[in-house]
Amino acid sequence: MNVVHQHVPRTGPARESLREKGQFWTPDWIAYAMVAYVLTGGTDTIFDPAVGAGSFFRSAKALANKTNRRIRLSGSELDPDALRQARIHGLTADDLRNVEVNDFVLHPPHGPLKAVVANPPYIRHHRLSSAVKAKLRALGTQLIGQPLDGRAGLHVYFLLRALQLLSPNGRLAFIVPADTCEGVFAPLLWGWIARKYCLDAVVTFTPEASPFPGVDTNPVIILIRNLPPSDSFHWAKCVAPGTCDLQEWIRSGLKTEPGNDLLVCRRDLHEGLATGLTREPVLVPHNGPTLADYAGVQRGIATGANDFFFLTRNQTSVLHLPEEFLLPAIGRTRDVPGDTVTDALLRQLDDQGRPTLLFCPDGRPLQDFPQPVRAYLQTGQERELNNKTLIATRNPWYKMEYRTPPPLLFSYLGRRNTRFIRNLAGVVPLTGFLCVYPHRTDQPSVDALWQVLRHQDTVANLALVGKSYGGGAIKVEPRALERLPIPPSVLAEAESSGIAQPATDSQQLELGFDREAILTPR
Repeated sequence: MNVVHQHVPRTGPARESLREKGQFWTPDWIAYAMVAYVLTGGTDTIFDPAVGAGSFFRSAKALANKTNRRIRLSGSELDPDALRQARIHGLTADDLRNVEVNDFVLHPPHGPLKAVVANPPYIRHHRLSSAVKAKLRALGTQLIGQPLDGRAGLHVYFLLRALQLLSPNGRLAFIVPADTCEGVFAPLLWGWIARKYCLDAVVTFTPEASPFPGVDTNPVIILIRNLPPSDSFHWAKCVAPGTCDLQEWIRSGLKTEPGNDLLVCRRDLHEGLATGLTREPVLVPHNGPTLADYAGVQRGIATGANDFFFLTRNQTSVLHLPEEFLLPAIGRTRDVPGDTVTDALLRQLDDQGRPTLLFCPDGRPLQDFPQPVRAYLQTGQERELNNKTLIATRNPWYKMEYRTPPPLLFSYLGRRNTRFIRNLAGVVPLTGFLCVYPHRTDQPSVDALWQVLRHQDTVANLALVGKSYGGGAIKVEPRALERLPIPPSVLAEAESSGIAQPATDSQQLELGFDREAILTPR
């Protein structure tokens, strides 16, 4: 079998084109293992709903030659240029004659399908048109009974459609980003799958073993049969790239003892769904305090146009913008090298020409602003900022949303720098951070909570609630961060520092946490 490598540009138009199409080729060692799984049931045909450069077809041909079998190749592909790439990389016109140039999700083939294998296009929700989103939403409602959250990407609907078309006892192997199992829509999606299908195995990868090095995606392989559900499944972690252990384990029917490059355990389905299929098994569920017992969390401010609303001190001086329309702000996690935001840090960023001021017009009519503000807002209208997606939802378009400066910030997307930050400068954060509002706002309580959250054991628990990305990155959304388990041992250590007992829901407003007040525009 010819070994084909995809060059993945790091930046520029070529990288943006990859993101638009979601085309990241499956390496041969992964494709071969996935094809082996779907063919283990004895079928003589495979269907690939996103053929692309043909990785799975080449692997099927190699396996057929090795086992003296005839395998019929069929599939769908929306991008004709991808099929030309498949020809360049060794597939013939005869190999591709049963491939339709078509949209698999919205214009599916006739089923049922006995063996489906895919690396569906990873196109995130914000790159889909509103018309396509509406059709996908209708599909989710049709199959599951209610729509999936709008943040589900196109790959999720490839999985849904493929499962709908899978024949009884048919097999499906998908390699998808981890958000398929970790996104806000995941409980609804996997609750439906677990009630209708048999989850055979989930294969995860360490960052060093990722099939897609250099891509900000943490992949996972899902192996499913159209059989009654089982109460357990195999959970595997691949720790070395290119290993043969994965292929050999799958070809054995998931029965042989894997080699050193593949760690496998049998896992309870209920625990796996509760913990997250891509996360390490949790043997002892956490029933103790979570961050929600001590604080509420909100996202940072989304301006819709940082280059217009997030300004350097020099820019505001040149524009003569009055101080009453400016708030000290922080935008990038790299602008906070430590774990504290101070006035000295803001002065240092000013000296470096970094933006530190958020332009915050209120909702008054344009003509009622001072002349410098009015003139600057008019330049925004000339740039048609009012037509940008997020900004167009505001009325008027320039009215900035508001956050009470949070005592603590959380840098919610990073590799080795995900951390809680003390906000001593009273800044408001943009969307690179989350706002953490302690229920008890006196200085000793805030300081004590910060020490608890900074503890290495607490930070380690972020993996239990976050979404994983390539290179070991973790992203934690606001509601997920509120579910962060606080280790009892860390709380015990903090008792001498004055950490307060968890506040009840009825106490939270009395203690200062009022989400509506935090979010209400001035």
